[in-house]
Amino acid sequence: MLDAYARKLIDPPLNVAGRGLAQLGIGANAVTLAGLGFGLAAAGAVAMGAFTVGLGLILASRLSDGLDGAVARATHRTDFGGYLDITSDFLFYGAVPLGFVLYDPQTNGIAGAVLLLSFYVNGASFLGYAILAERKGIGTQAQGVKSLHYSNGLLEGTETIVFFILLCLLPTYFAPLAYLFGALCFATAILRVWGAYQAFGDITTDRQET
Repeated sequence: MLDAYARKLIDPPLNVAGRGLAQLGIGANAVTLAGLGFGLAAAGAVAMGAFTVGLGLILASRLSDGLDGAVARATHRTDFGGYLDITSDFLFYGAVPLGFVLYDPQTNGIAGAVLLLSFYVNGASFLGYAILAERKGIGTQAQGVKSLHYSNGLLEGTETIVFFILLCLLPTYFAPLAYLFGALCFATAILRVWGAYQAFGDITTDRQET
């Protein structure tokens, strides 16, 4: 819900930094992988109870996630780069909650499982919508220039990062925060499926799906 507004604020400085990295010969895919490395390290820090370190690594990961697109815009964008970026994002989004589960399985286990299920369903609705939008030739740049269609929703990347920051600042409240955010993720998925029905419900296809 907040991504479109956040992009207006962060894209100008990111584009400047991205051009600088491109001039140094640093490629977008390398920045993507660096961001993934920071994200996985953040999950590891959380699992060990080092929440302040985890918070810093989460911020470094998301900075890298913004910079890879800026580098790509300064050089050239590729389909594989977009694919690597979205795959790395999904791995990061799953790894951080897993870190909290590993830190305290007895307290956080069920809430973490519910949260990850909500991420799975929300992610499926997001990617499925992107496929249908691609087939129909629908595009949007509300969240910036992307390699696939980004459908908006109650929860997007900005809200998720804020949520992760709250978890690191208030780790003892992981379970209630996870249930609340998970419920909003399910609501986002339901609204997106409804939106897909409204946009694509009358479209027929000749292919048989199994």
